[in-house]
Amino acid sequence: MGNGARRPILVFLILVMILGFTVYFKLWFMDYHVSYNDAELLRKQFDLANREAMDESAEWRLKFDTEKERAGRCMLELSKIKRSSESKAAGTQNIQSRLQMLQKENVDLLERLETLKQELDSEKLKCGNLQ
Repeated sequence: MGNGARRPILVFLILVMILGFTVYFKLWFMDYHVSYNDAELLRKQFDLANREAMDESAEWRLKFDTEKERAGRCMLELSKIKRSSESKAAGTQNIQSRLQMLQKENVDLLERLETLKQELDSEKLKCGNLQ
């Protein structure tokens, strides 16, 4: 009875172990398959994210280049305006000094005119006395 009763239990245990190994290997294979698909999905997502980042980087680079070119044009225009205003300032200063010189000359000429008028009047008086 001892050996006969043990045999069905042993067969039952072996069947349960085989079933357990089968379920374990099935789960392991499914997990491996899912892991492989996950890795493939992650790789695709990474590639997509990488392409998007490259596109965004190119977009920002284009914006940077555009703004750099625009800033260069503004700096060039600003330097032209500065040069123009400096030459105008120098011209204005030159005009101011010339105006002062002409005003002095005008004052001198007015004084000379006044002395000439006085000489003319004195000559007229002399001529008027001689007649």
